[in-house]
Amino acid sequence: MTTAPTIALLGGGFSDDPDTLLDDYVLAATGRARPRVCFVPTASGDAPGYIEKFHAAFGARDCEASHLELFRRSVSDLRAFVLAQDVVYVGGGNTANMLAVWRLHGLDAVLREAYRAGVLLCGISAGACCWFQSALSDSFGPPAPLADGLGLLPGSLCPHYDSEPRRRPGYLTAVNDRALPGGWAVDDGAAGLFTHGRLTEVVTRTPGATLHRVRRGEDGSVEELPQTARVLGSSAADVSV
Repeated sequence: MTTAPTIALLGGGFSDDPDTLLDDYVLAATGRARPRVCFVPTASGDAPGYIEKFHAAFGARDCEASHLELFRRSVSDLRAFVLAQDVVYVGGGNTANMLAVWRLHGLDAVLREAYRAGVLLCGISAGACCWFQSALSDSFGPPAPLADGLGLLPGSLCPHYDSEPRRRPGYLTAVNDRALPGGWAVDDGAAGLFTHGRLTEVVTRTPGATLHRVRRGEDGSVEELPQTARVLGSSAADVSV
């Protein structure tokens, strides 16, 4: 576990990237020599292939890898299982379905307790959206506002900001129209670390990719504020994108 409530938003990882840079970053953020990492694939319907890919990526790493299925649930005491982890790594898929299943099993309450206890929570796409109050989600088709998150982080999130054509204009419109509160947008290849609810670091495996602060300005217009990102796997100084 970390020593403070911590969440990492990932724009990549083992499921998408040809390298391990973002996943290495998450493991290092725990401060543990051999962290316990649990993959939660609920958003994919606990897809076996997704689970296999996780274990292929993490099984040989310097960590203890496990996964938690809810569609074929075998863990009876969710609280004990989750609180024993150093990292809960949530996969992508359908955000709305995932949140509904979590609430049915009581996992939402367990994750809130784990957050307060210092378990590092992280994920990609749906696994990043879920920690906020709301998100721009494609759970019901084209990207649209979804006000159904766990609310561990304030505001809203938009994943795949630079890679899916509908995401950026859809998010800017939603914030402008107040259909979503201001928040954050994640480019593929970047990651943001939040500690005690505040952004503490942005990293990227892809120079030019970053995390964007999106909010309504004092004049009512929507502002996009790209954050300074440290390039992983590079000896170069931090770059501002």
